Amino acid sequence: MLISTFKTGIGKYFSVPETQTRWIFAISLFIMVTGNLSFCQNLLKTYPLSFHNLPFLVSLVIFFFATIAIVFQILSIGRPARWVLAALIIVASTNAYFMDSFGVVIDHTMMDNVAQTDLKEMQGLLSFELLFRFVALGLIPAYLVIKFFPKSASLKQELKGRLKAISALGLTAIMVVLPFTAGYASFIREHKIVRFYANPTYSIYSAYNYLSQEAKVYEARNTVLKTIAGDAVKTTSTSNKHKLIIMVVGETARFDRFSLNGYQRITNPNLANANVISFDNVSSCGTSTSVSVPCMFSSLGKKNYDKQAALNQENVIDVLARNGIDVLWRDNNSDSKGVALRVKYQNFQSTTLNPICDPECRDVGMLDGLDKHIQSKGDKDVLIVLHQMGNHGPEYFRRYPASFEKFSPVCKSKELKDCTKQEIDNSYDNAILYTDYFLSEVIKFLKPYEENYDVGMLYIADHGESLGEYGMYLHAAPVMIAPKEQTRVPLIVWTGNSSAFPESHLRQHKSLALSHDDVFCSLLVAYDFRSSMCTPYVEAARHLHDSLDHDAIAVDDKGASS
Repeated sequence: MLISTFKTGIGKYFSVPETQTRWIFAISLFIMVTGNLSFCQNLLKTYPLSFHNLPFLVSLVIFFFATIAIVFQILSIGRPARWVLAALIIVASTNAYFMDSFGVVIDHTMMDNVAQTDLKEMQGLLSFELLFRFVALGLIPAYLVIKFFPKSASLKQELKGRLKAISALGLTAIMVVLPFTAGYASFIREHKIVRFYANPTYSIYSAYNYLSQEAKVYEARNTVLKTIAGDAVKTTSTSNKHKLIIMVVGETARFDRFSLNGYQRITNPNLANANVISFDNVSSCGTSTSVSVPCMFSSLGKKNYDKQAALNQENVIDVLARNGIDVLWRDNNSDSKGVALRVKYQNFQSTTLNPICDPECRDVGMLDGLDKHIQSKGDKDVLIVLHQMGNHGPEYFRRYPASFEKFSPVCKSKELKDCTKQEIDNSYDNAILYTDYFLSEVIKFLKPYEENYDVGMLYIADHGESLGEYGMYLHAAPVMIAPKEQTRVPLIVWTGNSSAFPESHLRQHKSLALSHDDVFCSLLVAYDFRSSMCTPYVEAARHLHDSLDHDAIAVDDKGASS
């Protein structure tokens, strides 16, 4: 009786479209209040709360609310409206958790990361707080919307109601912007990072970009592969030995956490005694594996990198394989991100191939059986790529065996914000310590081959990691605003006794400005290939050889004179 009377009373005052509009207003307000803590925090960092800033802050909040409501009014038309709104609530609650907990931005790169995340990586991110927020602020409100969102009498009536609401919201937005046009101009030009945290409007925009990009990628996968460095020719080597190089692609390793690079903690006790060269001015192509790994093997470079273009053309291991180099890719991470599609690929994320799993499958297990592989190649040059699990977060404590827990106490929570800075640093540094051990084992593996091969190891990380600096954790920040902790990476080289690029000469160039852009030509030159694409690198290699010859002559002259 009461419910019937209430519905009748409501019907006198509001038509169905108006009731739908009120629902959308309520949903917009709910998401704005429960899902935009990070947005508000970054807004207040930019415009601290004061009498002077208060009017502009109020204007921004109203404008943001109007924007969310307009987007929701546009997206929620017709029968799917309740399902669209429910999905937006769930997405917003999940976005909010990751932004609030790790300071990340939900852009198209992050969406690409999510799409390529495997089950094991996903399990590493699950936590009680995520589950609670997902249910309380996502699933339950979404269920209520699906169950109670009012139906429209007709599409025409609904469109009319939406148009009225959008017009009113648009007018409101204009009215709150007009008194502060200069402030908004500055906000738009100089404070993009704040807008990146707008939930869920920025993620909706990013989703559109991501889907557009993926459509292009799908098209690229079905086109003929473009030949790169087609003029590459093998030159006469200074050594009569075949090449054997192991390239280690690191994961989430920061330059400044290697004691080789001046870090006060001894995180590289093994490499410190291995005659390696640690280059100290190296930058990454991106801030995520899905960008940096394909970018570093591509000829496009950071400036011109595009996922579709990269998939549509050969990368450097394709070029090497096409020219007779035997290439093997072993992966202890999620996958090669499209790089190793046309060479031999082995997944070491399971006990099927990896003999060292406790239960985490360890990077050092990728060395198992490599002797047999090399011996089967006879008189061929060999490139082996080992893609590490490295320091993949947030569970850094899982990235190393218990025997490597040198620094303690450690953070053993997926919620990094619940740990102290020291605990996070300790667990991260222990993982670097294990990478040091792994790289030293790679060098030990290569040493017995020095007699018959020109050997070398190249280690370079895909990107760095934020460990709480500026309130940011993990990685994948937009490159334009990414801190150096996510973009400055370690690059370590070890060469054998007969290498054309000895340690003593490479060390002279350890402070040279380098980046992922240099990997393509460096690998071609390392295998004695010459291409017009890599002329500067060939000239640099020739200069190095000339300097070696000069040194040898000087030694001979000194010996003769004595």
